[in-house]
Amino acid sequence: EAPWYPVVKRLRPQARYIGVDSSDYVIERFAASRNIRRGALGTLDTMRLPKRIDMIVCADVLQYAADAEIARGLRAIRQLLGGVAYIEAFVTDDNMEGDRVGWHERTAAEYSRHFRDAGLTQCGPYAFISLDELDSLNRFEHA
Repeated sequence: EAPWYPVVKRLRPQARYIGVDSSDYVIERFAASRNIRRGALGTLDTMRLPKRIDMIVCADVLQYAADAEIARGLRAIRQLLGGVAYIEAFVTDDNMEGDRVGWHERTAAEYSRHFRDAGLTQCGPYAFISLDELDSLNRFEHA
């Protein structure tokens, strides 16, 4: 539903916000008012998006995506990333509750491999940057 949209607009009125969602409900209800485009993690590389994006939010997505879609989507995020990406990843040990329909159980090692293969490195809680930017971080900006 692009819940970040009103917050970003309130804090940074000049910011450009683009949402991507595959849900018919979200597209019908929020596409026009919250600038949401139809797409999915695995189709980011085929979408017409800006070449560099300051902040990418990928929340409540990875656990529902197949490995091939995660690999493709994270590579696309890496190519688009001009700042930081907030990417939630819930692992088997997290004992998550909620909607488990279509949920893919993965270990921390599996997610770490996906991030590494995509060229992303963790720099905070759920925060990732391109490995190319690692040397530009301050001492306490990376894990």
